[in-house]
Amino acid sequence: MANFEFKLPDIGEGVTEGEIVSWLVQEGDDVKEDQDMVEVMTDKATVTIGAPKAGRIVALKGKEGDVVPVGNVLVVLDVGGGAGASADAPAKQADAPTAAKPAASAPDQQQKKKDEGPAASAVGDIRESLPGMNIERKAPAAAAPASSSNGGYFNDKPLAAPATRRLARELGVDLRRIPPSGPADRVTREDVERFSSGGAAEPAPAPTPERAPSPEERPAPAARPAESAEDERKPIRGIRKRIYENMARSKHTAAHFTYVDECDVTELKALRERTKPYAEEEGIKLSYLPFIVKAVVAALKKHPALNCLVDDPAQEMVLKHDFHIGIAAATEQGLTVPVVRNADRLSILELAREIDRLGNDARDGKLRMEDLGGSSFTITSLGKQGGLFATPIVNYPEVAILGVHEMKRKPVVRGDQIVIGDVMLLSLSFDHRIIDGHVGAAFAQDIIALLAEPDRLLVSMG
Repeated sequence: MANFEFKLPDIGEGVTEGEIVSWLVQEGDDVKEDQDMVEVMTDKATVTIGAPKAGRIVALKGKEGDVVPVGNVLVVLDVGGGAGASADAPAKQADAPTAAKPAASAPDQQQKKKDEGPAASAVGDIRESLPGMNIERKAPAAAAPASSSNGGYFNDKPLAAPATRRLARELGVDLRRIPPSGPADRVTREDVERFSSGGAAEPAPAPTPERAPSPEERPAPAARPAESAEDERKPIRGIRKRIYENMARSKHTAAHFTYVDECDVTELKALRERTKPYAEEEGIKLSYLPFIVKAVVAALKKHPALNCLVDDPAQEMVLKHDFHIGIAAATEQGLTVPVVRNADRLSILELAREIDRLGNDARDGKLRMEDLGGSSFTITSLGKQGGLFATPIVNYPEVAILGVHEMKRKPVVRGDQIVIGDVMLLSLSFDHRIIDGHVGAAFAQDIIALLAEPDRLLVSMG
């Protein structure tokens, strides 16, 4: 038997580890070269990794929900007849990466699992650990100077989850200098926060023993919801886990306030109807979003503080001169935010084509790494499910987000006349630490004015 150890390849710039979302094969399965084996979620996207060689699956190193560092063994293959590298072969052979392909859509995944058998599942609490993985503990490398706030600790290859690494970057903390407290010498979010606050030099002193409270003094335990045999527990993983972490970070970091106003888009609706035939000639589906993106860009140019990221560790605003607009897209796996790059340089039809491509690729699981991350402002829309209005959560570290809601026929006043118009509500949330109320309101009113009189929007486009 000739074993080939396939290690998790480097599947994107800056990616140091990936979470196993779904195994598409089982131990004992025969696989062909390039056959889909596993879906891996990184900080950037979910990708499907194929088999580097034909062979039989000997071992799967990790369960769904485990986080695997780049370079760790992911799959052991029996390639037979000496066709592949042995388990003791040089690392450069085992490291040869297989091209990462976009994740298959949810229906394809379900059919694949039916055809290939159920994938292994991880049951239990979601936590920052690596259960069942063969990860050797790293001894600390060269020590930092003894005056370091962490007592001289240094590890050149620290283990940490993507969310923990991201938090360390945001806080300006060097992960290598943080003593780990998690399983398998893993740096946890709490370790990063403690180190950032200057409390990592030594463990907190043990609390002074106190008299045990009497039964009458003990607080009543919190009531747990009753569970029945029909209840089902599901681990939070994949894109949903990223949403889970990112939304909590935004709400606990940015000081949100929301501004809501209505916009009479009767003239915008008429403009879209007039220009739809030109878009159809180019094979383009023309929605309202390209016009909204153009209005947002024009308003951002007038209010540059809104086209901004906040650097909390440095307590600085990073004013962006590129206009990379995130467009939130709902998928079966969860909400994702592909990005329209340099939206100020695109025409209405070019914007329409790019927004349509990003939306389709998001739903089909085909987004590329370059389609994600790096936005400076985000737009979210529920379309016909938009309701009256909502309070969107800022896509941290951005400082503002626009929520677009359902267009409705309503009475409006034009001059001294009451007429029926097409009206939608816009809701904008801001990080109040950076954006004052009057600035956010002025920004919103500029967007509304451009959408209400789209001729102004057209002549203002640069």
